[in-house]
Amino acid sequence: MVILGIDPGLARVGYGVIAVEEPEPWRPGLVQPRPGSQQLLDCGIIRTDPGRSEGERMVEIAADLRRLIRIWRPDLAAVEKFFFYRSSTTIAVVQARGVVLMTLARFGIPLVEYPPMQIKLALAGHGHAEKAEVLAAVMRELELSDPPRPDDAADALAVALTGWFQR
Repeated sequence: MVILGIDPGLARVGYGVIAVEEPEPWRPGLVQPRPGSQQLLDCGIIRTDPGRSEGERMVEIAADLRRLIRIWRPDLAAVEKFFFYRSSTTIAVVQARGVVLMTLARFGIPLVEYPPMQIKLALAGHGHAEKAEVLAAVMRELELSDPPRPDDAADALAVALTGWFQR
């Protein structure tokens, strides 16, 4: 199974793509079932041009996301739910998130959504985990020696792993 994790934003949309393998079912004679495995396939950001209008930036997000979907053909998408802040960019970020959801729906990709607290709980064991704790869990689960960069890509991998753990 391939899972696409998305950390929505207007300037940068983080994405992370993982391949996951179901654990073997227990059969008599097996002492312990083999655990499932997760593998990093790709991660990065969709960066939009700040000199363009919001509408043009939304088009950039949709086009780049379509390209990623065509390359990786995800079986599931996991998207971070927007946590409301009081800032001037709140509406633009919510609109970008809407473009992400619409693009995923156009491809018929099943979608799960998680608020930041649930992602932290799934990866670090408590909903108030610091960013460093979540990053350490992502690195451990994907057996990475170096942290994924930039932070938006690491966050998207955390969302993708949450989609796998919460299935």
